[in-house]
Amino acid sequence: MRLFRRGPKRDGRDTPRDPAFSFFSVGEAALFRSQVREAFAEHGLEVTLYADMVTDSSGRRFGLGNLAAVCHNDERGPRVWGDLARRHAGMVLRTMDGPSALDTLEPEQIRAQLYPRVISEDSLDPQAFGYARSVAPGLYEVLALDLPESVMMLTDEALEPLGEVGWLRDRALRNLRELPVEGRETVKEPGGTRFEVVLGDSFYTASRVLALESLVREVTGELIPPEGALVAMPFRHQLAFHVIRDATVIPSLTSMVSFAAEGYEDTPGAVSPYVYWWRGGTLTQLSAKDEEGLRIVVGDDFQELLERLTGKD
Repeated sequence: MRLFRRGPKRDGRDTPRDPAFSFFSVGEAALFRSQVREAFAEHGLEVTLYADMVTDSSGRRFGLGNLAAVCHNDERGPRVWGDLARRHAGMVLRTMDGPSALDTLEPEQIRAQLYPRVISEDSLDPQAFGYARSVAPGLYEVLALDLPESVMMLTDEALEPLGEVGWLRDRALRNLRELPVEGRETVKEPGGTRFEVVLGDSFYTASRVLALESLVREVTGELIPPEGALVAMPFRHQLAFHVIRDATVIPSLTSMVSFAAEGYEDTPGAVSPYVYWWRGGTLTQLSAKDEEGLRIVVGDDFQELLERLTGKD
């Protein structure tokens, strides 16, 4: 998995863009949707195409956002979109048409495959996930069942027979801490910028912010000091952190703000375009975006920390 994504050369940005998926031109979007229709047809299902989803005759809806982002980011370009669509359609239909894993797996096996997952507020149905825990503005933690071909986010109803939510979360966090580090890269730039990026195919790579202390210890061999760390979770397969020890936090924060925003754009499983201050398990948002672009926003506590580290009044 690459640290900085660079898509294949396709239609230029001056070509008219698709209203639903702006990373596609109008022509590319038409090709993508035709490939999707063919993929479902090959699996025996005729679907009706809409801008960002397809439906079948029984009213089932299949969103296309993640698949569109996967196709957009595949460096092989449009020649593989058909294969990607067929693989996606097959996985979705096997998951929906087959028996539920909650009915076929033993309770202990379910608990062994349980993980906490950080998702954006846009992905959350508050009526179905009343237990969801807020971890930062616009971000929530839910419990998910890891399956061979998919991830099942568990609703209040699904969790009820498995046990008390607090106990289940503890078990899920233990499972998260035991995940291997699949990949790691260090970003270093002139001026003192330095931060670590953990990458992986696991859908829970970004969610490892919930167990940051153990992750930092595993990656660097060191503990997080009381000053905390900067963290960014652009999308589900990437987590960046900078352990705060000295004044290099300032250039590192500036670089991480751009890194997070760029990594968030047009990715499958986007989580957050912002950078956060992690301190004792609490996340405080440090960057924001408005009509003028990206900006850094710090409160009194973080400002005092910067002044102490830089020796400035």
